[in-house]
This record gives sequence, C-alpha cells and structure tokens, in this order.
Amino acid sequence: MSRYPNFGFEVRHRAPDSRARLGRLTTPHGTIETPNFIFCGTKAAIKGATTEQMRAAGTDIILANTFHLMIQPGAERVAKLGGLHRMMNWSGPMLTDSGGFQIFSMGHGGVADEIKGRNRAERPKSLVKISEEGAEFRSYLNGEKLFLSPEESIRLQRLLGADLIVQLDECTPYHVGADYIADSMAMSMRWGDRCLEEFDRGADGSQALYGVVQGGTDPTLRRESAEYTADRDFFATAVGGTLGGNKAQMYEVVGMCSPYLHPDRPVHLLGIGNFQDVFEGVALGMDTFDCVHPTRVARHGWALKKGAPGERVNLRNARFGEDSGPIDETCGCEACQHYSAGYLHHLVRVGELLGVMLVTLHNVFTMNRLMREVRAAIAADRLADARTEWIVD
Repeated sequence: MSRYPNFGFEVRHRAPDSRARLGRLTTPHGTIETPNFIFCGTKAAIKGATTEQMRAAGTDIILANTFHLMIQPGAERVAKLGGLHRMMNWSGPMLTDSGGFQIFSMGHGGVADEIKGRNRAERPKSLVKISEEGAEFRSYLNGEKLFLSPEESIRLQRLLGADLIVQLDECTPYHVGADYIADSMAMSMRWGDRCLEEFDRGADGSQALYGVVQGGTDPTLRRESAEYTADRDFFATAVGGTLGGNKAQMYEVVGMCSPYLHPDRPVHLLGIGNFQDVFEGVALGMDTFDCVHPTRVARHGWALKKGAPGERVNLRNARFGEDSGPIDETCGCEACQHYSAGYLHHLVRVGELLGVMLVTLHNVFTMNRLMREVRAAIAADRLADARTEWIVD
C-alpha cells in the first residue's frame, strides 16, 4: 500500500528545450498547478496579509515553520486549536519545514547569507550541540534547552498538521570544509531514514514527506544525495543546503542535482524565489519555490514589478511622490486597482501599516501572476520569451 494514498503528482507537459514541466500536485486540501510559489507564513501568519487576502490575490499554497512554532505557541497548542489550517483559517494546501534550516542558522549564524554565499556579520549562536541523535539548542524566547531529533521533527509536524512535511536535515553553510559537508550529508541521509520510519508509525494518509538533497557545491555529493532521495520512498524532493557563492554557482549546483532526482516526484527548491531564480529553477526542473522575499521587501517599501530593473521599484523614492498612476498599470491587484503610487509613497514614508499591507498584497499578486505566466509559457513552449518580458538583464 502506498505511503501517500491521498496525494499525487502528475507531469502534464515537458518543455522540449529544458527540464521545465507542468505538473498537478494533489493533497487532501486541494490540488495546485505547478510550477508554483509557496508563501512563507513563518510563525503561522503571512506578515502584512490575512489568509482571505492571500486567497483573493491568487495564492494556492503557504508554509509555516516548525522550529518557530515548536517554541511559540508550541505544536501541542496548535493541535488543540485544530491544526494550522483551522487556526490560520486556510483551506488550501500547506507545507511545514523540518527545523533543519534553523539548526544551521544557530550553529553558524546568518541564515540566508550563508546559504546564498553572502558574507555578512554573524548572528548570535544558540546551538549547543549537533550529534547523530539530533540538535540540542536554547530557545530564543527564554533560554530553555530544547532538543530536535528526526523523530521529534516528524512528531511536531504531525501535530501542526500541514499536508506536506520535510525530513530533518542539517543545512550546511558555504564556508565549511569538504569533509564536514560529506559527513553532514551522510548524517542527513540517516536522519531521512529515521524520519521515514517515524512517519510510518503515525501515518494516516493526511501528510506526505519530502526528502532533502544536500551535498554543498560538490557534484559527486549532490549526485549521491539526489540518488538517495530517489531510492527512498519519499513523496517528493526538496533541494537544500548551500547553493554556492553567487547566482551562477547557485544555478550550477541546482543543475548538479536535476539529472538524478526522481523523475515522477515534485521537486521543491528551498528558500529561493525572486523572478530570475524562478525562471532558472523552472528550466532546471524545479516545481515549487518558497522565499520570504516578496513579503519582506514589501515592509521596506519595495514593490515587485514585471520588467523593472532589479525586478522591483522603491516606493520611498521621491520620483513617486506625485505619481497619480498605479505601481504597475498592467497589474490587477487591490493596490494597483484602487490606489496611486503617490499615495503608497506617502504611506511608506510616514510608516503607516496600510502601506505595508497594500505593497504586500501587490507583491503577493505579482508573484502569483509570475507563476501563472510561467505555466502558460511552458504550455506554449515559450519560456525563454516569458523570461525576457519579466527580467531586465
């Protein structure tokens, strides 16, 4: 009997000139078309938008973070409130990550900077120890010692109740040596086996498990890890770990994995998701993406825009002060339909929460529009043409 009786993934079209594909991902909370973007509700909330607004902006799927929710309010409390779907009033598919990314963050400092090869100041470290058994760390809330093992990660994600869950792994940074990366990858593979065993102990058909590809920037390790995930009975695959020191290397690393991933399973690229990343990732066979980028930049007054240099415009700039038109005249979002760029400039300059909310909704709508147009372009075998419409090189 299948581990995943209420889940499915169907590849409906493959591009003739790349690994891009159209898919249909089925979960107990609905079916989504892929490629698609998963918005980050890290602490069980999308910053700057309600779930009703997310739905209205065309969102199909969101995620929440196991590590943060285990600390506050606690997975048991989430379960008592009906699980993430009921608690958040979200009826569509959901994903939770394993907590492994945060283990890495605590051990090495600077989460995204290390994964994406940016050398910036380190953050305080609260990791006590990583061992074969799991990770011991201190809560950022009150300093309490906590422990996250593969089994505990699955137990917590079961309580949270997302449709799609992820095996625990150690997310190695860019700066560590080759021996560390190889040893860590091997441990993550053993953790993956333990996650599958724990998953089976409580499986009820409501969740499906992703295996994670690690291996740093080493092509041999990436192949070994990808083949491991393909060999085990995971429902899907997530590509994780450090992806190099620059954009070109990041795409090279993703390309190292692609030929060895299970061809009939959905593939998720963890923590990556601006316009260029989506087009490059889709061409390399990625089906879903997640990133805090669209909502995070909105809080700083940046609006994503199709065809704009750098993929976005800064509404704080004086040139928008008397602009009576929308951010993007081709956009159908609430902000562009009802409010001028000049008004949004005013709101973000004076720090009004309404400004953050409206720019957030615009960015969410724009990312969903991007994914719709990517899917249409794959169907028409014109992905390269769509890329030139969205990205200014």
